[in-house]
Amino acid sequence: MANVLVTGGAGFLGSHVASALLKSGHKTVVLDDLSGGFRDNVPAGAEFVKCSVTDHKHLAGLFSKHRFDYVFHLAAYAAENLSVFIKRFNYNNNLIGSVNLINESVKHRIKCFVFTSSIAAYGSQKPPFEEDLPLRPVDSYGIAKYTVEQELKITKDLFGLNYVVFRPHNIYGENQNTGDKYRNVMGIFINQIMAGQPLTVFGDGGQTRQFSYVGDIAPIMAASITDERFYNQAFNIGSDRHFTVNEIAKRISQAFGKDSEIRHLRQRHEVVHAQASHAKLKALGFMASETPLEEGINRMVEWTKRVGIRKTRKFKEIEIREGLPEGWG
Repeated sequence: MANVLVTGGAGFLGSHVASALLKSGHKTVVLDDLSGGFRDNVPAGAEFVKCSVTDHKHLAGLFSKHRFDYVFHLAAYAAENLSVFIKRFNYNNNLIGSVNLINESVKHRIKCFVFTSSIAAYGSQKPPFEEDLPLRPVDSYGIAKYTVEQELKITKDLFGLNYVVFRPHNIYGENQNTGDKYRNVMGIFINQIMAGQPLTVFGDGGQTRQFSYVGDIAPIMAASITDERFYNQAFNIGSDRHFTVNEIAKRISQAFGKDSEIRHLRQRHEVVHAQASHAKLKALGFMASETPLEEGINRMVEWTKRVGIRKTRKFKEIEIREGLPEGWG
């Protein structure tokens, strides 16, 4: 049994990873500042610590107390399209916070540091994105993820800290924050339907993404620490099938038995077509099957009906308002 830290473990993906680690018999400590996560997402059996990854002094004490074997770093504010308007907030949380954890991992001889990056690091290159492509992010969120990946590489070379990088994309499912209007398009659509509002789509809705059910992703990430074939490499992880935003809006409306109005907003700055190859992960024997989109959406919708729309605090950290997408002011 290993002693594991999961940052962002009260959030969406982090809570599922923490649950998978507990099922595998690992002692799990969840760290989260609850800025985007929720206390009731933390799985039973995990120890919860309320703390931000930006608080390096608190982190130092936590590492000294628990003597972790492994670190899973999932804490982030993953609003990719908002990130260019919240540069300082983005880099403080997504870059400096990551560096704080890397520092403590080196000092305390962590066996492996598992980092959740993003396909945002690829930018707007021609899909499908493969892991050996040069990373060319086009927004501040992608830049932060790219930079942490580079930090992990040089930290491995200098100090021997093993790492695994996962680059997921558009994950959805139970525990997702449906109250955040800046990220997670499925959660936004569900929120709008339950509030009796039209579904808002930026541009013509022809943007394509691969939408990945969280139950297919989290167990693989949790298993990576016990399989050294993952070590010191990056892996795309997620569904092979891609859909337009318009198709997702239609599928979610159908899950509620509705024919919701779609309101198109001004096109925003974003990658139009983002699709990743998963051949590298499949070569290790993972992602042989995936949850069908309709089934995954139905699970998420039924969960949301049970728990209700998440209530989140108003985001007040917008630093640049020039060019802010319609409806985000």
